Amino acid sequence: MNKETLKAWVQASRPPFFVATLIPLVIGWLLAREHGWHPARFLLVLLACFIVHLATNLANDYFDYIQGTDSGDAIGGSRVIQENKITPALLGRVIFLLYFLAFLISLSIVLGLRLYGLAPLILFSFFSSLFYVAPPIRYGYHGLGELFVALNMGPIMVVGTHWVVAGRPSWEALYVSVPIGLMVASILYYQSLPDMATDAAAGKRTLAVRLGRSGAFRGLIILLLVIYGTIIALVGAGIISFPALFCLLTLPLFVKLIGIVRRTDDWVLLDQYGKYVRLLYFFNGVGIMLGLL
Repeated sequence: MNKETLKAWVQASRPPFFVATLIPLVIGWLLAREHGWHPARFLLVLLACFIVHLATNLANDYFDYIQGTDSGDAIGGSRVIQENKITPALLGRVIFLLYFLAFLISLSIVLGLRLYGLAPLILFSFFSSLFYVAPPIRYGYHGLGELFVALNMGPIMVVGTHWVVAGRPSWEALYVSVPIGLMVASILYYQSLPDMATDAAAGKRTLAVRLGRSGAFRGLIILLLVIYGTIIALVGAGIISFPALFCLLTLPLFVKLIGIVRRTDDWVLLDQYGKYVRLLYFFNGVGIMLGLL
């Protein structure tokens, strides 16, 4: 593999978004620490989830290209197909291989640890990953992307990781997973804003498209405020300790992001400010980790 090919695959994988998978896994692991750290179990979960995350990114590129969603002026996806860096046929083969590897790892966890109750969660995650934009379901085209992302990256990842490490699920893990899932959903929601016009033209009725520009702006504010509110509620209920209120230090970043969106006339330009919503997620996630420790 030459340097240019490697760069193309890195571009397709979209590394900055992998933090979205890492944080809920670490939080689930921290919640299970009283049952022992079990690093080998955690690493298996980590590997399977990162493979599925990569497969999801590639599948979104592949199926959006097939359906013409990311053509023309659209800026969504990694653009490796449109830039002729990776062929659709090769991308399809790699997607199949990645899902197969994730299936083998998941099967070894379920059978090896006799955690048969995890099977429905794993199947739900698989179908959510594949059918985000893949026909015939394409739930991401019907404004359900944020809901499924919140479920998968919140409760399923946090509770699932705790389940594998501790050997059983936990109500505490479920409660803590709520702001995590909402934060990952906020990343997806924000990333849909620059593509509202092209998504609407392609028939992709994302939540932002359904809300319209003013509704989408208000929706972003409400979503981020709910995230802060759930973290404060978790501290108030004694589920996580007060260091989690470190998240309040990110309020200036929240205000800055909202100001950028409000002042930007051409929302296509919002794509270059996506780092701010990812930073909110990262620092708020670290705050929750501090509250758990």
